[in-house]
Amino acid sequence: MTVSPPRDAGPVYPAAPRTGPVEVVHGRPVADPYRWLEDPDDPATTVWSAAQDRLYAGEQARWPGREALRGRMAALLSGAGASPPVVRGGREFHLRRDPGREFAVLAVREGGRTRVLLDPLDADPSGSTVLDAWEPSWEGGSVAVQLSSGGTEQSVLRVLDAVTGAVLDGPVDRVRRSPVAWLPGGRAFYYVRRLPPERTGGRHRRVYLHRVGTPADLDTEIFGAGRSETQYYTVATSPDGLLLVVGASEGTAPRTDLWTADLSATGPDRPVLRPFQQGTDARTSVRIGSGGGPLLLRTTADAPRGRIAEARPDATDPGRWRTLVGEEPGTVLGDVAVLDGPALERPLLVVVRTRHAVGEMTLHDARTGARTGSVPLPGQGTVTRLTARQDGGHEVWFAYTDHITPTSVLHYDAVTGRLGPWAGGPPAAPPAEGVRVSQEVVRSGDGTEVRMFVMSPAGVPDRPRPAVLTGYGGFGASMTPGFTPQAVPWVRAGGVYAVACVRGGGEEGEEWHRAGRREHKHRTFEDFDAAAGHLLAGGWAAPGRLGVLGSSNGGLLAGAALTRGPELYGAVVCAAPLLDMVRYELSGMGASWREEYGSAGDPADFARLLAYSPYHRVREGVRYPAVLLAVFDGDSRVDPAHARKMCAALQWAGSGDGPVVLRTERGVGHGTRGVSRSAGLYADVMAFLAHHLGLDLTKDTSG
Repeated sequence: MTVSPPRDAGPVYPAAPRTGPVEVVHGRPVADPYRWLEDPDDPATTVWSAAQDRLYAGEQARWPGREALRGRMAALLSGAGASPPVVRGGREFHLRRDPGREFAVLAVREGGRTRVLLDPLDADPSGSTVLDAWEPSWEGGSVAVQLSSGGTEQSVLRVLDAVTGAVLDGPVDRVRRSPVAWLPGGRAFYYVRRLPPERTGGRHRRVYLHRVGTPADLDTEIFGAGRSETQYYTVATSPDGLLLVVGASEGTAPRTDLWTADLSATGPDRPVLRPFQQGTDARTSVRIGSGGGPLLLRTTADAPRGRIAEARPDATDPGRWRTLVGEEPGTVLGDVAVLDGPALERPLLVVVRTRHAVGEMTLHDARTGARTGSVPLPGQGTVTRLTARQDGGHEVWFAYTDHITPTSVLHYDAVTGRLGPWAGGPPAAPPAEGVRVSQEVVRSGDGTEVRMFVMSPAGVPDRPRPAVLTGYGGFGASMTPGFTPQAVPWVRAGGVYAVACVRGGGEEGEEWHRAGRREHKHRTFEDFDAAAGHLLAGGWAAPGRLGVLGSSNGGLLAGAALTRGPELYGAVVCAAPLLDMVRYELSGMGASWREEYGSAGDPADFARLLAYSPYHRVREGVRYPAVLLAVFDGDSRVDPAHARKMCAALQWAGSGDGPVVLRTERGVGHGTRGVSRSAGLYADVMAFLAHHLGLDLTKDTSG
């Protein structure tokens, strides 16, 4: 059933009665007219959703060149790729995707030859099962793999024989990308598993010791009893099995508590965990070597931009940790690897930093921390997934990418000083042609400098163009350069694509993150407003032809931009967005994000959440631009109800000519998806933006 909206022009939208409650929260009335859309199984929601599907299909048919764009997206996404190898016992374990493949496979390279160990399509030919995580044993004889189906990220763990691929153990359910810390011999490991649903709702997690070949229900509980349901745990062991480190964090809080245990004194099933870092307002990760040596720490303790330190396992005060590599002004510490092979004159640390979000790699004496050199990178890009041999070596592998270059695996030899492609990886794809990348400095409302990457057509005069602005601004996550396939055809057709590094992210360290979280969240939105203003004032974007794109927390950012300044934008896309900030804690993984956003249970937090909550800022009669809300029915992080409720509110309220449409994709979730699914999503999003911002994606200005 459909009804006409209360305007003379515009689409005909499905009926959505405003029957939800008005509740008094901390003394303030809060209307929630579309509360009924929170239940996906309610018959009224089912009817409404089916009508939205039909509306979306009709709008989608109006976007010229969408199918051709989908093919171009598939071509950009379906090239060969691999992850850096994890070397165990002479075997190089890695993810690998050959051209045209939907999913990466888990592969093993040894003796110069590569073989497939696990292909998700063998487990599920329908393509709905993905490989979430994997971890080889220290000797490389076994590997723990975690797969999930339907986009839920509710993983099931199995142990495979690294030679034959045979299942040695499992399935173990109730894991979700669990860390796996093997003990020597490959017969036991520590991991994290949720409690059964009948015990406290199945949300609480515990650290267990699992012995390969025994039922998971007989696993020994090691840690987690009595702690809150929003606690997340990490586990790590030394290669010799003498030391265990357990970490705990409250949701996504930017701090870590750590414990250590001497397994030689107690055995693995009854470790005595001693506090190592407790109550320190800092994130710390630990690398454990063999032989009882000091721990290598990557920490923000007394160093918001990160430092590298070493400490004995009983050094419980960060003041007792010896700094090896301190903070460097203007940079943020990313990763570190140890090279201590016999071919080296001295052990080295390979250190990855970012400078205003752009990657750098330096070499340091592992004993003194003194800088000894640097590794030149291919461009202004990003280094991730740094790996090295655990048993001593002089090589590191890492992934490199930038905005116009697909990810490739590089290999650095510290003896020869040579950097080049990893011999076990596929040939690297060249950078996309016709796209120029620059970094702009934007002045936010309070004077803060905010960086923004701008992709524009190369070799043609700058002028105002249809432009898309995106960002994230949350959880300390950085918008570092990474291959952006959706931007390539957009820019080659004559548009501009910009990425704003707003506060709340991690581009300038932990202080930058904290400057845009909880009570400071408004600064994230102000920075984004300033970025939009910069694009318009600087002649990058054409007035009335500026669009916004955001996903997840970035979907919240896009929703805030929409409701703060609807007149600025010609089109807005929110994918898997957080939009009802009054009730975000009650669904998905929302309860674990209280440290980032605050809690509606607290009067001060509630007032701030309500003030910017996009769903609650929708006003009748406002001329909103064209809006596309994209959701995935298997999403277990952000409930699709956010977008359903926002869609109904905007369809009721707006007087603009642009449509408000809901794209619901079934059988996928928040995370990993196949190439064809990704190509379809990108094509729909960019075709929608092109249609409403006036860009002809069939043209190519680069040639």
